[in-house]
Amino acid sequence: MRLSVTPRLRRLAGWVFALSLAASTAQAVPSFTRQTGVACEQCHTVAYGPALTPYGRQFKLNGYTWGTSALPLSFMVQGGYTHTGKDQPDPPADHTSVNNNLSVDQVSLFYGGKLSEHLGAFAQFTYSGPDRAFSWDNLDVRYARAVSFGNHSAVVGVSLNNNPTVQDLWNSTPAWGFPYISSALAPGPAAGTLVTGLGGTVLGTSAYAMFDDHWYVEVGGYRGLADRWLGNVGAGADASPHLDGVAPYVRAAYQWDGEVHHGSIGVLSLAANLHPDPADPATDRYVDTGLDATYQWAPGNGHAVAANAAFIHEKRSLNASFAQEAVSSADQTVDSLLIDATYVYRATWSAGIGYFDIHGTSDPLVYTPDPFSGSATGSPDSRGTTLKLEYIPWGKATTTKPSWQNLRVGVEYTAYSTFNGASRNYDGAGRNASDNNTLFLYFWIIH
Repeated sequence: MRLSVTPRLRRLAGWVFALSLAASTAQAVPSFTRQTGVACEQCHTVAYGPALTPYGRQFKLNGYTWGTSALPLSFMVQGGYTHTGKDQPDPPADHTSVNNNLSVDQVSLFYGGKLSEHLGAFAQFTYSGPDRAFSWDNLDVRYARAVSFGNHSAVVGVSLNNNPTVQDLWNSTPAWGFPYISSALAPGPAAGTLVTGLGGTVLGTSAYAMFDDHWYVEVGGYRGLADRWLGNVGAGADASPHLDGVAPYVRAAYQWDGEVHHGSIGVLSLAANLHPDPADPATDRYVDTGLDATYQWAPGNGHAVAANAAFIHEKRSLNASFAQEAVSSADQTVDSLLIDATYVYRATWSAGIGYFDIHGTSDPLVYTPDPFSGSATGSPDSRGTTLKLEYIPWGKATTTKPSWQNLRVGVEYTAYSTFNGASRNYDGAGRNASDNNTLFLYFWIIH
């Protein structure tokens, strides 16, 4: 059957918003705490969650192998209450309502810890409450060791993973970006970059090195999973991006860690050929190029600030889709900008703000008018702001609960100034961007 590029782009866009704006589930697991013997706040700026301290980045860089082997399993539950500015025309998932939903979004089992002196793993398997389905989630298996030469030192390693940037050390790249958690039942924009949307549909390896604890270089590649394997891991054949051959991935960064100030600046690139019609050998070309930066202020007096910025430019050469008359022009772009800042008090209270801006080439054949999810203007542009406030009572060495028990409760509000190309009547059916504004009251438990 002949496939157009339009449903593919829309499917990728759904992944994009779930991973880049909503981000992934936590990379910290209590099994790491049991292994190292230190509280979660040693590795994380808010005692639990993806945001890493310098110690946490070193632990990941060295293959999750510090400490002694311990029970490698952990368990997580995420969910909450979702309210949108206006009712969605249809329930966002089976067994839900058009608005004001209480849900258990994810139930995850983690395997995380040391396998040998130089080999460690982080693997997540998730049951989706809205989908009522079980699948693999994040995977990062690492071999790493320290080496020295002359007056210089390095940590070199290899990562086997299923999501470009899931192996990254910083919170400026898509897999672990702000706001770290969001509702699985909220609407999302129709466009996004490819590097943000491949999680769980590919498998790749990369070799990396950190020189003198400053210069980081990584080179690798990804291949798409066969339909049979996508079914085996729970993603399903419909999720396939239909990659042709290997998609090369490159990452480089410079970081500095002082007594109070920590930061990084980096670049990344992913190039891939995709079949818009898997029965046709013709391909479209996607090249993503990104620039990112981070800053952390941690004076050790109970106060801390973390800020991240990332810009990804995607160049699309859609020659196959253009020949199939599925797009209006072969040369297109999508750009994504995300800037965020978070203040943390005693690793217990957290307040954050993030700004996102997605824009690209207008194409009425790709971004078509459609009630709720469409674009009346043919434009993919979406932008807005996310605010959040959290309370994290445990995960510190001073708490009465064991340091490997964690709870986060919070409130998050996402406001759109533009959605799918317009502020008002963006879908051609009378829906405004602000109608998709989302209030999310959530809980996040891990043991």
